[in-house]
Amino acid sequence: MTERKPPEVSFESWIDKQIREAEERGDFATLKGRGKPLPDGLDTTSHDEQWWIKQKMAREGLSHLPPTLALRKEAEDVLAAAPDAPSEQAARRLVTDLNAKISEALRMPPPGPPLGLKPFDVDEVARTWRERHPDRG
Repeated sequence: MTERKPPEVSFESWIDKQIREAEERGDFATLKGRGKPLPDGLDTTSHDEQWWIKQKMAREGLSHLPPTLALRKEAEDVLAAAPDAPSEQAARRLVTDLNAKISEALRMPPPGPPLGLKPFDVDEVARTWRERHPDRG
């Protein structure tokens, strides 16, 4: 495979010819994993020195988000959980704690993308909770 591509031959046909000739010679017959699918997560498009850390985190179900994105995710989770909280007071506590984190992030912005959040109206969340649980309000 050290010969040069002739100028009049396209890359695709020249490469196809090289592969076909190597297959005919049996150069690929003893390769490890021959005939098996490529492993999941194999990314040959980048040369990331920490690829093994990312694969380990994926296998272990771990993730890392920048602080602002983690807070956005937490806000989404809290707003979804608040209407189903066991009591109105628990729903208020969830949103109040979230608002404290948002206020802190607005005062001292963490690294990463912009937060894009403002504190939520605790009374509005409590009203939603009462509407969902008329028998407990």
